[in-house]
Amino acid sequence: MTHDLSLHQRRRPPTGEELDGIPWLAPLQSVERERAVASLLVGDAMAGDFVCRVGRPVTYWFGVVEGLLKMSSDNAQGQTMTFTGVPPGGWFGEGTALKREPYRYNIQALRKSVVAGLPIDTFHWLLDHSIGFNRFVMNQLNERLAQFIAAREIDRLNNPDVRVARSLASLFNPVLYPGVGEVLRITQQELAYLVGLSRQRVNEALAALERQGAIRIEYGGLRVLDVSALRSSIFARNLG
Repeated sequence: MTHDLSLHQRRRPPTGEELDGIPWLAPLQSVERERAVASLLVGDAMAGDFVCRVGRPVTYWFGVVEGLLKMSSDNAQGQTMTFTGVPPGGWFGEGTALKREPYRYNIQALRKSVVAGLPIDTFHWLLDHSIGFNRFVMNQLNERLAQFIAAREIDRLNNPDVRVARSLASLFNPVLYPGVGEVLRITQQELAYLVGLSRQRVNEALAALERQGAIRIEYGGLRVLDVSALRSSIFARNLG
């Protein structure tokens, strides 16, 4: 999507409220926090904006302050494969940042979003000096591994209702996405993009999940009532 200014050109310092939404700042010591805050920038992404692209060099470690992004890549046949969505509170690409390697995926805004970026050199400085930051990144890597193993399992599921259930469960991960809470602000069309199903089929799946008591559909989003049920094999059999 074309805009008068690129996302890079729309960078600005974060507000105090935006800083409050960055989960890894809390465990930092005062000197570490001061250095991080001085380096942090945020950008106001429009729907369709790319935060990063396949093959581009890593310059920032990114996180979502507000909005919704999707992580995807294109295969040799030109088909897009979506790995996951990234809701508020989610930070991503720590593996790429650690290795300073080019991106192997695209990150794109599904709606108007506020995206924060920590410069790669500050990221590595914090790794060298902050125990709290190291623990946060280690937890991220551990949860990310489990997330992608689950994503591979989701890709092999033939039941659309279960695909939607498992995909929703991944978006309610309190470690990776602490800003979500109990309500995920997402439209059925956005969820359809992430799951790889039609909006109509996603609507049918959400209705089934609501009847089972796992979620409640609310204006502008979804409230999770039982996230463990979304992941449960017993629940999957009931849906099937």
